Amino acid sequence: MVYLAVFVDMLGFGVILPLLPFHTERLGGSGVWLGGVLTAYALAQFVAAPVLGALSDRYGRRPLLLASLAGSAVSLALTGVAGSLLALLAARVVAGLCGGAISVGQAYAVDLAEPGERTRALGMVGASIGMGFVFGPAIGAALAGLGFAGVSFVAGGIALANLIAGAVLLPRGARPVGQETQPPSHRSRNPLATLVQAIRLRALRPLLGAVFAATFAFAGMEATYALLGSRQHGLGPSGLGLVFTGVGVVMAIVQGGVVGRVTDRFGDRRIAVAGALLLGLGLVTLPYGPAWLSYTALAVLATGQGLLAPTTATLIARAGGSALGGVLGIGQSASAAARAVGPIAAGVAFDVRPAMPYVLGAALCGVAAALILRHNRGAEFRPDAAPAEQAA
Repeated sequence: MVYLAVFVDMLGFGVILPLLPFHTERLGGSGVWLGGVLTAYALAQFVAAPVLGALSDRYGRRPLLLASLAGSAVSLALTGVAGSLLALLAARVVAGLCGGAISVGQAYAVDLAEPGERTRALGMVGASIGMGFVFGPAIGAALAGLGFAGVSFVAGGIALANLIAGAVLLPRGARPVGQETQPPSHRSRNPLATLVQAIRLRALRPLLGAVFAATFAFAGMEATYALLGSRQHGLGPSGLGLVFTGVGVVMAIVQGGVVGRVTDRFGDRRIAVAGALLLGLGLVTLPYGPAWLSYTALAVLATGQGLLAPTTATLIARAGGSALGGVLGIGQSASAAARAVGPIAAGVAFDVRPAMPYVLGAALCGVAAALILRHNRGAEFRPDAAPAEQAA
């Protein structure tokens, strides 16, 4: 049910995604406005994700996940009635502020999983997100005849149904990881104070840097591949749609069925490093060679991203200890920050030379692999420890 809640939440956003650029243009917005509308969500999520995650450590996963789902329904309805660019921008900010379903869902899945199954559980959360973005745009394109407002209201209805189903079916009573044996004095701490203390944990910094670098590289590819594919291989909208659907399917298969098996044998850190290197290999190959090589490179980078995302989340969760939700939220903040600035930087690099964002992205993936190797596997956040001890 946790996977389904995250899937449907991403599905609702994916439904409006194909129509959002055209609606922005219809309201008088330029490309800059479209970038602002898309970036607003990431920036709001950057601020909200760790706070919502930390609150879920204190008040439980279920109420915070339900609150996030309710916020998604409201934001989609506001998007549908937005009659100006500022109103549309505000609606996407609301969506980002309520976009804690990912980090709270990740923490929820970790709470419910056995220790040895946590990478599988996080992989399934990632697969649920990926499949939401695979099916959502297809549904949105099929419903385009309803107009942007109609499609937004359909998406809001999907989100509302998700909220109702979650209220009835989401499991109750799962205590956040790390709090099973904690005394009440520790469990009742101010979650924001605990979050600030967690951010200072030195063991998290290499992982957060790796998440930022790899997501920056991947987001740059997403932002510029339409131009590259059109120039090099003559891909139009339908062809590009198939390409990105294929990337999403590969990622979902890897996260949902492959990553748990390989981490059982080789460990999370090795697979995270391998994922970063595969992502870099795919990126550096993508702008060179014939179409078949480019499509192979897309499959390789999708495999790398599918391996990297859940394993880094597992390593972050392991370091988070009893501040699991907040620390996973910090990881989502690092990803959101990269998604906010990565497409802009990649666009600038593409204008200089089409291959540049992919070469730079590959270099960033190498940095991500090195940072993961630096991660101290034994470090775990303990909210009762002194700040100096946590930072050591």
